[in-house]
Amino acid sequence: MSDNTAPSRHATTATPAGVAMHGRTWVAVGAAGAVGSIHRTGDGFAIRLNTDSGYHGSYPTLEVAKSAVHAALGPSAERPEFREH
Repeated sequence: MSDNTAPSRHATTATPAGVAMHGRTWVAVGAAGAVGSIHRTGDGFAIRLNTDSGYHGSYPTLEVAKSAVHAALGPSAERPEFREH
């Protein structure tokens, strides 16, 4: 699992919310399976939970985005594992 936040060599894609993604994605995996994802943007990271249809936030670092996913899962949720894709 890599926390490398260097600029990606992957193609940029646009989401329905208009956030430009830069090809790097981390999937959040909990005990019940995938619960969300983190996507590299031009100015940081955006998160998306499987229970939501859109992307949330602009987080400055991958670690802050991981914390945001964990917090969004609720107070009793265990921290998910993040796998880079």
